[in-house]
Amino acid sequence: QVQLVESGGGLVQPGGSLRLSCAASGSIFSIYAIAWYRQAPGKQRELVAALSSIGSTAYADSVKGRFTISRDNALNTVYLQMNSLKPEDTAVYYCNAHKGRVDYWGQGTQVTVSS
Repeated sequence: QVQLVESGGGLVQPGGSLRLSCAASGSIFSIYAIAWYRQAPGKQRELVAALSSIGSTAYADSVKGRFTISRDNALNTVYLQMNSLKPEDTAVYYCNAHKGRVDYWGQGTQVTVSS
């Protein structure tokens, strides 16, 4: 069983930055693809950024050039660096580990972008 714990959310002004962290319960990054999703009130959960087990990345068009996904294998932690934040980035952000038919989710962390 994989456990994922997100942290780093909060309130930030438009144009600001936040770094989200996702700590995994073990050394899973060589096996699982890791992704960040977000869900805004009244909207479906959407993929924000993904990092494969071999290190390739993918981003939603809405965050390209502003967000960066990375990992620290020694710390079993994945990060989402978010720059130039916009009000429309406001959502609960979830960490996901995926392999085949298996998915693990964290509890989510709230990001609010507001002046």
